[in-house]
Amino acid sequence: MSEPVRSLEIELKFDVGPHVTGIPEWFEVPGVEAVSAADPRNLDALYLDTVDATLGRAGYAVRRRTGGPDEGWHIKGPKIDGARVELQWPLGEGGADDVPAAVRAALAGVLPDADAALVPLARIRNERMAYHLLSSDGEVVAEFADDHVYTRDERSGIEREWREWEIELGAAGPVDARDREAFFEAVTVAAHAAGAGAATSASKLARALGV
Repeated sequence: MSEPVRSLEIELKFDVGPHVTGIPEWFEVPGVEAVSAADPRNLDALYLDTVDATLGRAGYAVRRRTGGPDEGWHIKGPKIDGARVELQWPLGEGGADDVPAAVRAALAGVLPDADAALVPLARIRNERMAYHLLSSDGEVVAEFADDHVYTRDERSGIEREWREWEIELGAAGPVDARDREAFFEAVTVAAHAAGAGAATSASKLARALGV
């Protein structure tokens, strides 16, 4: 299996109720000059962990996701200063819970037992409308996702569903900490003006598990 693609995930989430019909007006956000057309995506992710949640307790998440431009095997690391390192490998061969050797090798410092079984933790299906927020040069400042989320806790069988908005910085997003803060402050103003509220959970996985 090839070397993973490494990226830094910096994002902000909002809860969205059924009464909200439109999307935010993004042109007051610093650096945003245009918004792309909507790109519909159907995402289906299976998250895995040990039976005693070794990965989750260490702040890691492992998933196999299909659909969308980044389908594949992902490892998300702990959030540090508002950002998470994400490693991605292509789907390759094997079943949904047949973790590739390269993914296991990358978890060697997290799993005390290299042969520990990784079992289904949660399934998250997501009907997403994705938009690129673009600079004057047409570069991606951020990606805005309007998500309808359907989950199943594979341990308890409990199913949940909700709608949320997510903004993730792109390659042309602000780099300086102060500029990032100003960017996300403006994003929050725009999202709240369109009817969204503060996120009630830090991640889709946490919400799927009821934490």
